[in-house]
Amino acid sequence: VITLIYTPDHPEDTMSVKAFKLVSAVEREMLMGDKNYINIECIECCGKNLYIGTNDCFIYHFLLDEKVSTAGKTTFAATKQLHKYLGLKKPVSELKAASALTRLLVLCDNTITLVNMINLEPVPTGARIKGAVAFTLNENPVSGDPFCVEVCIISVKRRTIQMFMVFEDRVQIVKEVFTPEQPCAVAVDGYYLCLALTTQYIILNYNTGVSQDLFPYCSDEKRPIVKRIGRQEFLLAGPGGLELRLILPAVKWLNAAKDQFSWACLFNGMRILDLKGMFATVDGISQRAPVHWSENVIGAALCFPYVVALDDEFITVHSMLDQQQKQTLPFKEGHILQDFEGKVIVATNKGVYILVPLPLEKQIQDLLASHRVEEALVLAKGARRNIPKEKFQVMYKRILQQAGFIQFAQLQFLEAKELFRSGQLDVRELISLYPFLLPTSSSFIRSHPPLHEYADLNQLTQGDQEKMTKCKRFLMSYLNEVRSTEVANGYKEDIDTALLKLYAEANHESLLDLLVSENFCLLTDSAAWLEKHKKYFALGLLYHYNGQDAAALQLWVKIVDGEIQDSTRSDLYDYIVDFLTFCSDQELVWKYSEWILQKNEEVGVQIFTKRPLEEQEKNNINPDDIISCLNKYPKARVKYLEHLVLERKIQKEKYHTHLAVLYLEAILQLKSVTTDNCTEMTELLLKLRSLLQKSDLYRVRFILDKIQGTDLHMESAILYGKLEEHEKALHILVHELKDFHAAEEYCMWNSESRDLQYRQRLFHMLLSVYLAPGSSDCALVMAAVDLLNNHAAEFDAGLVLQVVPDSWSVQLLSPFLAGAVRQSIHTERMTQVALGLAQAENLIYKHEKVKQKGAPILLSDKKVCHVCQSPFCEPVFVRYPNGSMAHTHCAANRHLNSNVTHHSPSSSNQT
Repeated sequence: VITLIYTPDHPEDTMSVKAFKLVSAVEREMLMGDKNYINIECIECCGKNLYIGTNDCFIYHFLLDEKVSTAGKTTFAATKQLHKYLGLKKPVSELKAASALTRLLVLCDNTITLVNMINLEPVPTGARIKGAVAFTLNENPVSGDPFCVEVCIISVKRRTIQMFMVFEDRVQIVKEVFTPEQPCAVAVDGYYLCLALTTQYIILNYNTGVSQDLFPYCSDEKRPIVKRIGRQEFLLAGPGGLELRLILPAVKWLNAAKDQFSWACLFNGMRILDLKGMFATVDGISQRAPVHWSENVIGAALCFPYVVALDDEFITVHSMLDQQQKQTLPFKEGHILQDFEGKVIVATNKGVYILVPLPLEKQIQDLLASHRVEEALVLAKGARRNIPKEKFQVMYKRILQQAGFIQFAQLQFLEAKELFRSGQLDVRELISLYPFLLPTSSSFIRSHPPLHEYADLNQLTQGDQEKMTKCKRFLMSYLNEVRSTEVANGYKEDIDTALLKLYAEANHESLLDLLVSENFCLLTDSAAWLEKHKKYFALGLLYHYNGQDAAALQLWVKIVDGEIQDSTRSDLYDYIVDFLTFCSDQELVWKYSEWILQKNEEVGVQIFTKRPLEEQEKNNINPDDIISCLNKYPKARVKYLEHLVLERKIQKEKYHTHLAVLYLEAILQLKSVTTDNCTEMTELLLKLRSLLQKSDLYRVRFILDKIQGTDLHMESAILYGKLEEHEKALHILVHELKDFHAAEEYCMWNSESRDLQYRQRLFHMLLSVYLAPGSSDCALVMAAVDLLNNHAAEFDAGLVLQVVPDSWSVQLLSPFLAGAVRQSIHTERMTQVALGLAQAENLIYKHEKVKQKGAPILLSDKKVCHVCQSPFCEPVFVRYPNGSMAHTHCAANRHLNSNVTHHSPSSSNQT
C-alpha cells in the first residue's frame, strides 16, 4: 500500500499574475427589478446573445456589446431584447444554443423544448425530449449532418443515458445506453461519454459499449464536475482524499502524468491526497498533471492556457502549463461558471459577470517584470496555439531575449546564453551594456521598447568589481562562441573588436590567438585600445594583419631595444627574425638586416638562410648582395656560404672557393693564437676537409698556394689528390703525417665511383711508397704488410709478388695470398658462370630463330599472285604476314601493296 502526495514544483506563492478582470455584464435591476424572489438558474451565450434561465420559468434574452476604452478598460453593455414565460412554474434548469439550427434547447421540468433563438417561441411542431434530468451537446458530432445537433441526456430512467439527433423541427433517438450506476453528470465527445456515476468516473464508448474506469469518488459528499476541454479530453473534479487501488487500468492517468510533477511516496496507507482537478482522455490516461484547486469547487471553465475554478468564496485561476495557481478573485455566492467560445461567464443568483482575459503578451511581460522567467516562458510557449505563427515567432524571440537579460543580470550565465541563442539575440544588444566596447563607428541603436532596464554594466552590477569581472568573462566566452556562427553575420567587426578589447583589458592569452587568425577587428578602435593597455606586441600583430608590416616591425624593435615595455614575448628578437625570414617585402628585410645582425649575427643570418625555398630558387634577393652585406659579420658570412654550398648545393666556383678560403683563414687565425687543438679548430678542420674532399668546384691551385708553408698536411694531401698528384699526396700522408690509416682512406675515397683498375693503381702507389728503395723503417714495412693483408682484393697478386722483397716469408703474407687465391678462384668461377649463362642465352635465341622460321612454304603452278591473280613463272615471290604470296614486281607497287595490306589480317607470324 502506497501513499502518493502531490507536491507543487514551486511551493512559493505564485498568485500574483493578473490573468483576468471581473466585469459586470447584467446587473440585478435589469433582470428582476425589485422582485427578490427571482434567481438565475442557468445561462447560455452564443456570440453576442446571452440567455438567462430563472427559477420562475422565464427565459431572458440580452445582447452584449463589448467596449474597450482608450485606456484599455473593457466594459459590457447588456441590452434586453425580450423575455419569455414557459408556463410550467418550474425552474429553467439548463439552456443550450444550437446556432446552426437557430434553436435554443431549454430543459425545464425534465423536458427539453426547442425554441426559436430570436423570438423564444417553441417550434410549431412541438418537438421535444421528455424524461431528461440533464443534457449536453456533442461538440464533436459523429453524424456528419451540419443541420442537426447531437444531444446526450441523463434519463429519468434509472442508470440510462440516451443519445438524440435534434433537427430544426424534430428530434430522433439514436441510442440508449445502460450504465452500471446512476449517472450524475455527463460530457460527450464523438462516441465517448465521460460519466460521473454514484461512486466513480468512467469513460464509455456508447457505440461499442466498452467502458474504462477512471477513479472513484463519492457523489454524496461532493458535486461532480465533468467538462469536455478539447478533442477526446475531459476535466474532472476529484475529491480531496482520493483512494485508488494501484492496479491498471484504473491509474493509467497517474502513470502518464507522473513525470510532470513531483511526488512523495510514503508507505503508510492507500490514499492519494489533494488531487482535485483531473485531466483524462478517452483512453483513460492523463497527459497533464492535476490542477490543485479548492476542495469546495462547484464549477470549472477553460480559457486556454488557464482553468478557472469557482467555489463558495473565490474564483481561482490555474495554469494548464505548469499547474500553478496564478490568480485569486474574491467572489461570493457564485454558483454558475461556464465558458462559451473563449468567453468565461460567472453568475450569482442575481447577476451575471464576465471574466475578461488580459492579453497574453501583457501577462508575460508582467511575469518578466517580476523576474519570473520560467513561468513567462511556459506561458509564452502555451500561447502558440492562440497567436498567428509569424507574430508568435517575433513575440517569442523577444521574450527569450528579455528572459536572457534577466538571467544575465542574476549572473545565471549558462541559462542566459541558451536564451540569447534561442532568441537569436542581436549580440550588439549585449555588447552595448559594456562601456566603450562597441566601435565608435558603430551605428547600432538598442531595441525599442528596450529588452532590459539597465543603462550599462555599472548600473547592473552596482559597481561590484567581482560581478563586473564575471560578466566580462561571460561576454568573452559568448562572443568567442558566436563569432564563427550565423549570429555574427553582419556584425563581425563589432564582435571581434569587442572581443579584442575584452582580451586586452583582462590580459587574456587568447588575444594573440585572435590576432594571428582571421579576424575583423577595426584597426582604429583596436589600435587605440591596445596602446592604452600597453599591448604593443599585440598591436604589432594587428598592424601586420592589416598589411602594415613596417609599423609592426617598428613597434617590435622598440620593445627589444627597451624603448617601450611589453613582456608578452621574451623571445621577441627570435620572433622578429622569423617574421623577416618569411617577409616578402625586400625593402623591410634590408632595412632591418643591420639591426638583426648587430644583435646576433649567427641567429640573424637566418633572415637569408631560411627564406622560403621558392623565393630562394627565384633569387629574389641576389646572393652576391647578401654576401656583400655580410662582409662585416664574418660568422654570418660563413653560415650563409655554408647554406649556399652545402644546403642549396649551388654549383658556382666562387662560392665554393670563398667558403674554403674562409675556413682556411679562420683556422690559420686560431693557430696564430693558440697551439692547442680547441673544439672550434677541430670543427673547422673537419668542415674544411669535408669541403675539399666532396667539392670539385673550388680553385685547387689557389687554395694549395695558401696552404703552402703551413702544417695543414692532410689538407695538402687532399688538394694534391684533386690534382691527380697521388704520389705527392701519399708521400705527405705516409712520411709527413705517418698516418697509415689516412693513407688507406685516401685511396678509398679517391677511387669512389672509379673502376677497379683505377683503385688498384692507387693501392699499388701506396704500396710502392711503403716499399720505396732506401726505406728501412720497420713501421713502413708493417704498414705494407697490413695493407696487403687487409686489402687483398685491391691488388694484382702477380704485380705484388714482383714488388715485395724476397726476404718476406709466405707466412707473413699468408692472409694476402689466401685472399688472392680465393679471389682468383672466385673470378674464374664467376667467368664460367657468365659463360654458361651466355651459352644458355644463345641457345634460347637459336630456339626463337627456329620458331620464327615457321612451317615450309609450298609453291606450285596452281598458286596465283594475291595482287594480280596470275600464276608464278619462277620460284621468286614475296610472302605477306597473313600467308598470301605475290610477285616481287607486284609487291613493289606501293598502291597495290597498301591495298593488299588493307584487305589482309594484321595478326600473323612474319617470315
